[in-house]
Amino acid sequence: MVNKDFFQALDELETEKKINKQQFIEALETALTSAYKKMYGQAKSAMVKLNPEKNTIKIYSYKTVVEEVEDSDKQISLQDARNIKKSYQVGDTVATEESTKEFGRIAAQTAQQVVMQRLKELERQIAVNELSEKEDELLTTVVKRIDNGTIYVAIAGSHTEGVMLETDQIPGEKFSVGDRVKVYVKKIKDSFKGPQIQVSRSNIGFVRKLFELEIPEIQNQEVIIKNIARDAGSRSKVAVYTNKKNLDALGACVGNRGIRINTISGELNGEKIDLVLYTDDILEYIARSLSPAKVVSVETNESLKASRVVVPDNQLSLAIGKNGQNVRLASRLTGWKIDIKSESDVQKTQNNLDLKELEFELTEIKDENSNSDFSNFEDITE
Repeated sequence: MVNKDFFQALDELETEKKINKQQFIEALETALTSAYKKMYGQAKSAMVKLNPEKNTIKIYSYKTVVEEVEDSDKQISLQDARNIKKSYQVGDTVATEESTKEFGRIAAQTAQQVVMQRLKELERQIAVNELSEKEDELLTTVVKRIDNGTIYVAIAGSHTEGVMLETDQIPGEKFSVGDRVKVYVKKIKDSFKGPQIQVSRSNIGFVRKLFELEIPEIQNQEVIIKNIARDAGSRSKVAVYTNKKNLDALGACVGNRGIRINTISGELNGEKIDLVLYTDDILEYIARSLSPAKVVSVETNESLKASRVVVPDNQLSLAIGKNGQNVRLASRLTGWKIDIKSESDVQKTQNNLDLKELEFELTEIKDENSNSDFSNFEDITE
């Protein structure tokens, strides 16, 4: 079983497949040991050892030294052990090199099957490790095929294709095979079919990466994205801020004549983007988050993390947005519940409260005087 070409093949395997040679040798030793035991009986204690430096493959059987042998496959008597080496004691392990001549073709084929399986596992693990570096990245891919709404894209430098489910696509977008498309690598997971790359264009990570790509100030962290709220294909709100006094965070994102923000919006299939300047003042932050609507006042309840926002009557529908979208995105962006009221509603509520207070006060006066000596009080009040 000594074969120099065999070990040279291992070197080539390491170079071509990028599989660690030592890992493969360990897997091969395990596989050959399993094949040997299958041939001679599972009870036999044996180990196949490969020595790439000497180009040798040797098989060793192991037996424990005992006073009285009960299992000849695993035990050897003290007397027989001392015939091999006089220093052996009860409890010692005797290793004996076995002949490899009878370790024939059937055993080798069995070992080959196990080795190939292990080889596939190692290749898959290496692929997963390499691809994991692409997670949370923006990639330019090519549409490979479309199957029942699911888009499969080819990823450069990888034999693995990316999978974009319908839920990860921007509503209204249409692609054809061969189209180049930017995607966000949402997740990489290992499955029985091999590593699977889940890509997305609807994830908020896609918006964040586009901002990093198009806006150098965000890429070099002069401008920071605090949070993003998104209804894919319709509207996004992006909160940004900067610690640099002479830098306009909103202006940096918009770009000269809106070129930067328009490029991002174009990649998002025309999705509207509201830029919000972040502030630690939660009252001001909530007001800004409802842009483009104007806000009169904001009240908050810290324990409930809820707020009430008052807007001019002509701004109510704008603040709420179509199907409640604007206030919903503002709530996601800030992390606060937002209840919007118009000025007239607030005034009407206040008037009702004032009227109830007046009625309550009159009732108290009447109750107090009903117990007094002024029997004609009702006539007086009338």
